[in-house]
Amino acid sequence: MTDEEPQVKGDSETTEGTLLPLEDGDIHARDDGPPDAPALLLVHGSAASGRSWDALVPLLTASHRVIRIDLLGCGRSAKPDDGTYSIPDQGRRAGQALDRLGIERAVAVGHSSGGMVAASLAEQRPELVDALALVSTGPDMGAFIAPEPAGIGPSHWPPDEEQVRRLAATGFSRDGFRVPQSIVDDVRGMTFHSFAATTQAADHYLEQRTLPDRLADVGKPLLVIFGEHDRRWRSSSAADYRAVPGAEVDRLPGVGHSPILEDPPRTAELLLAFTARRRV
Repeated sequence: MTDEEPQVKGDSETTEGTLLPLEDGDIHARDDGPPDAPALLLVHGSAASGRSWDALVPLLTASHRVIRIDLLGCGRSAKPDDGTYSIPDQGRRAGQALDRLGIERAVAVGHSSGGMVAASLAEQRPELVDALALVSTGPDMGAFIAPEPAGIGPSHWPPDEEQVRRLAATGFSRDGFRVPQSIVDDVRGMTFHSFAATTQAADHYLEQRTLPDRLADVGKPLLVIFGEHDRRWRSSSAADYRAVPGAEVDRLPGVGHSPILEDPPRTAELLLAFTARRRV
């Protein structure tokens, strides 16, 4: 949060952001960039947090106010065992977080399952979302590449660091990519309930209706970014989004499931060009 920005009444400021009190649990938010610039909302994927955007944010803040939230169950946000972790509920909270921060319009950007949350926000609050950008978000469950069983269960929670690194390895284009410590810490900081519930919620959302079908009805400008070497979703499935009128689809060579970590400059270039076209 910038020094010039007034703190929202009732919010609790931390050394790295603000806790926004919502009725079903506090949501942690980071607010960077000029407060009067166009807003970008960044939504992380499953078992991650707003820290997954750390390498990208400095490339965006010259021209945008950049909001990152930790979804309920993740990062520094609350992790209630009786919490509802469905994608629509997470989308509702994202909208409430923007309301708390006084943001009336934003481009919603989501990585992996965070793209589903961004889409759900647009479904529920179309007046709040100017456009959508999905990074490595599978269009339907038919595009999913099932992983090998991780052997992580409630009786052995939290997993050790090596287990998390094996689990996270397919998030990158090649074996041997050094998984950031922040990802390891974010997974180990979850409860087993929030870890399992958030993963299942993404599957359920796509099983109900495909993302291209949902977004065609939403009618917002759409950018889709995939790494050509994605090992979690078939990168060829990015073409399915062309069913959305006007959708822009880009595939990045040499990149896997995590362009925001593997190639922040190219990812930022695509995002900034997309948002610039929205202002023309």
